[in-house]
Amino acid sequence: MKAKCEGASNKISDEIFDFWTQNDALSVKIDIVAGLPADPAPFNTGNVAKAWITNQHHRASVPLSERSAGFVWFFSFLAQFKQLQKTTGKAVILLDEPGLTLHGRAQADLLRYIEERLLPDHQVIFTTHSPFMVPSDRLADVQIVEDVVKYDHRRRAQVEGTKVRDDVLMVSKDTLFPLQGALGYDLTQSLFVGKNTLLVEGPSDVLYLQALSSGLTQRKRTGLDPRWTLCPSGGVDKIAAFASLFGANRLNMAVLCDVAMDEKSKIEKLRKHALLQADQVFTIADFTGQDESDVEDLFPHEKYAELLNETFGLKAENKLTAERLQTADPKTQRVVKQAEAAFRVMPSEVEDFDHFAPAGWLIRNPAFLDGTDANIATMLDRAENLFKTFNALLGA
Repeated sequence: MKAKCEGASNKISDEIFDFWTQNDALSVKIDIVAGLPADPAPFNTGNVAKAWITNQHHRASVPLSERSAGFVWFFSFLAQFKQLQKTTGKAVILLDEPGLTLHGRAQADLLRYIEERLLPDHQVIFTTHSPFMVPSDRLADVQIVEDVVKYDHRRRAQVEGTKVRDDVLMVSKDTLFPLQGALGYDLTQSLFVGKNTLLVEGPSDVLYLQALSSGLTQRKRTGLDPRWTLCPSGGVDKIAAFASLFGANRLNMAVLCDVAMDEKSKIEKLRKHALLQADQVFTIADFTGQDESDVEDLFPHEKYAELLNETFGLKAENKLTAERLQTADPKTQRVVKQAEAAFRVMPSEVEDFDHFAPAGWLIRNPAFLDGTDANIATMLDRAENLFKTFNALLGA
């Protein structure tokens, strides 16, 4: 009997924890014990099967009934349908709001169980208000149910009853919410982040790095490995929040951020973040040899001045040079801060400076990176060193 209980325990553990991803340190133990007179009926006589959940991290076991309501429901659901597979042929399974006690990620686990275990042999129909229970990769299977009430010209209600539709243009915004939520969540997981995500500060950083990578690969040199997904985080202060938001997805995340003298403590705090590896957090200063740097500092002053002149159409007395940039704000090494200072004293007819415009111009005019002069060579050497560093984090 003990061997049978252990065998059952192992089978249940394998099945449940193949899908329950919230805690991989749990296991199930089934015991057969004699019912005690003090136990509630019908568990007070004969042999009683009891399920215990063991947490390997805490080295403790508790009765299944003392686990969370969501886990108890998930366990019971999987056990029920495991038995269904043994005793019943093909069936139509109707589920009303399954997984209400589960949080978002656990509902995604449940949806995966339905798709992988039930759908191959059964037809499953379920209702839900949760975006996490909407299969974003199978939207053609989704039908929208709403209670339709229309009003005549005197505002009298005309009840048409419950309608099932597959045309999303014919339903109300409130009814569409779960579908919109599912699509929105799926987009945030796929459009902006990938398995290997390189976090930068802003969208201009993305464009600069893409342009430099393209310029290098055209020369048969090393650009950024396409396995990296460049993702703007909104600034160094938001990188930690971004890592926390998406870190649960087990992404390989690396960081490339700007650095100013007053931000070095923030960088060190990032390196200590639980979801980031210290040796995968870099600053632009690591590749420019300066104490302070933005991504624009990959460009020598002469080349960045030329980029600004082309972007903003600066000519004659407004034309910028390396010397003019450096004297605009001699207190900083950061070329972008020097550019801001230079533009503050420009005539009113000159367009205001912004970080994105030069990056946008560069991505539209890749020939700007052509040439063999010393400034181009310095810029590409810095960029190639940066890309090689991040590519090495991917392994073979």
